[in-house]
Amino acid sequence: MSSNTLRRRWPLLLPPLLWQLAFFLLPLLFLFVISFWSISNFRLQPDLTLKNWDFMLSRSAFWSAYGHTWVLALGAAIVTTCCSFPAACSLAFTVPEWTRKLALMFLVVPFFTSYLVRVYSWQAFLSDNGIVNALFGVLGIDPLPMLNTNFGSLVGYVTLSLPLVTLVQTMGLAQIDRSLIEAAQNLRAGPVRTLFNVIIPLGKPSLVVGALFAFILAFGDFVAPTYLGGGAPPTLSNLIIDTTKSGQQWPRAAVVAIVMILTLVATSLVAVRLA
Repeated sequence: MSSNTLRRRWPLLLPPLLWQLAFFLLPLLFLFVISFWSISNFRLQPDLTLKNWDFMLSRSAFWSAYGHTWVLALGAAIVTTCCSFPAACSLAFTVPEWTRKLALMFLVVPFFTSYLVRVYSWQAFLSDNGIVNALFGVLGIDPLPMLNTNFGSLVGYVTLSLPLVTLVQTMGLAQIDRSLIEAAQNLRAGPVRTLFNVIIPLGKPSLVVGALFAFILAFGDFVAPTYLGGGAPPTLSNLIIDTTKSGQQWPRAAVVAIVMILTLVATSLVAVRLA
């Protein structure tokens, strides 16, 4: 790329770079710095100590919350991907373009309301005396514990990420060259073989990116595990809240947050490599 081209593009690149610097890199740097500070009489002391890192990383409760968060986020990514893929395939290949545009618009509608409101509404469905267990009672099935469980957290995660993942998958699958699918059909490949040998390999970038979005949203969310999962066993987000409430231990909470960020960065790099 020539220097003239770079000079012309630099003004266009400057706003997003400044945005990332102001709202991501600088707060992240500040978070990293205060992880080495200490608390004295409920006040932050700008000193240099590793005791916060040693305290958090040596606790079994931290690693238990870390593993629990990983399992829930991975489960949310898998469930969300599997739920959204049939809808994305239908929107990308079987419906008219105007229907697809209308459906994509409706997928944006859930973001018009607060995620917290949607989570609260699930309590009416998942509680012991809720709508779902009432339907089970009509069918002669005993009530099932769904609220304040890992299942409840998973429902909240899927509620958060399903519209976004469906959007990503639909837009990715819609870019697949239809002639490749027709060629597979001309070679007498059935629907299942066409799906696994043509559509999924060509749509892998959108599938991986969609799953990555679901994983990131679930890994950092605290609303679903708090109000639908009961907060026990805690996730890393719950651990941050509990840590800040316990003696205003912001440096220890910063350690947890940095570990979360590093985990998400590493996961994103792996996902990009796969995609």
